[in-house]
Amino acid sequence: METGAEPVIYRSPLPAVAVPERTVPEHVLERARHNDKVALVDAVTGESLTYAELARQVQTTAEGLVRNGIRPGDTVAIASLNRPAFAVGLHAVMAAGATAALINPMLTPPEIARLEELANVTATLDLDDLPAGDGDSLPPGNPRSTAVVLFSSGTTGLTKAVRLSHRALVANLEQHRPGWRIDETDVLAANLPFFHVYGFTIILNSGLLGGATLVTMPRSDAGTYLNRLAEHKITRAFLVPPLAAAIADHEGPVPELRLKLVLCGAAPLDDAVRQEAERRLGAPVRQGYGLTEAGGTHQTFDDDVESDPTSVGVLCPGTEARVVEPGTTTDAAQGEMLVRGPQVMDGYLGDDEATREAFVDGWLRTGDLVRVHNGRFHVVDRIKEMIKYKGLPGGAGRTGGRAAPPPRRPGRRGDRCGRSS
Repeated sequence: METGAEPVIYRSPLPAVAVPERTVPEHVLERARHNDKVALVDAVTGESLTYAELARQVQTTAEGLVRNGIRPGDTVAIASLNRPAFAVGLHAVMAAGATAALINPMLTPPEIARLEELANVTATLDLDDLPAGDGDSLPPGNPRSTAVVLFSSGTTGLTKAVRLSHRALVANLEQHRPGWRIDETDVLAANLPFFHVYGFTIILNSGLLGGATLVTMPRSDAGTYLNRLAEHKITRAFLVPPLAAAIADHEGPVPELRLKLVLCGAAPLDDAVRQEAERRLGAPVRQGYGLTEAGGTHQTFDDDVESDPTSVGVLCPGTEARVVEPGTTTDAAQGEMLVRGPQVMDGYLGDDEATREAFVDGWLRTGDLVRVHNGRFHVVDRIKEMIKYKGLPGGAGRTGGRAAPPPRRPGRRGDRCGRSS
């Protein structure tokens, strides 16, 4: 932290990390091509992919997308629950030079259409009918281009399309990698949706980058979830407060677990619930904190070090923060958290006004009240409570009047992105 006449700026106590100039697929899958370790397996269907199979399928699917007319600047929608094929489709779209718009498939058709319109979607990808190429050349990767569009209600409550570049996402993966230390010995529970930044960055891409095995699993009751953790020898689990509360309240027996660390995010976790969930799970339960607009997270921690479990950790390497009186730039002991760093979004797609309102003097407004103690941040409250729908921030806007009509799409062969006939 720096003090004095200048604004108070908090900085990470962790060493700086280098941010490679590469795309997300290049970075996440760089070691996958000849690796026969299981990358993803579905807990229900048994569908699985090794790292080598994942890399090959990403390559051929990306070639198929190019063959179907997908070009850099296009945006391809993926609306799917978690499954191994999600990773194939996602990384193939990015490898083809296009932008992936990740959409909650549980929304209504008008809601999905509204999000597609916000993201300027030009084609949709069917994970059950992935296109296949045959040596088609792929465009050179551009780390500064938009990798994904995710949806957030930001600080205003109205759904917006968040533009995240490859560089921002690679930066965020590198920023929390030293603290979390996910590696080839880990098995991750991938039950939180990949279409949300928590599942996208914190679980899917962090897990693949670390060489872990990810077990995709659907939503379930606490007992079923605990049994799946045991069956698949999960070492790292990821919760949201309702699931943590269900585990804390679970009256049945808890099977023998192999958990090393449990992360709970998306909303503040009551400490009594945290303590009981920690007791039942037999592993530390830490609170995570981040924003879609910050690529996933601006906070991290070292899972080898005991720390205040009620905090959300320290700033990620290369991240700076301020705490100010809401609506001002005046320093405060408790106030709105502002952040800046290489992981921050490029802005909201097609909404310059909202982008301007999201920043103050180059700092991203989080909309969250925080306090800092011994370099660790504690989230106190929301300045303006985010509108939530179906349990996740930034659901399609049932709040903004009538749903928009489906987007107009160019009538070309790539519209559906299925197999070439």
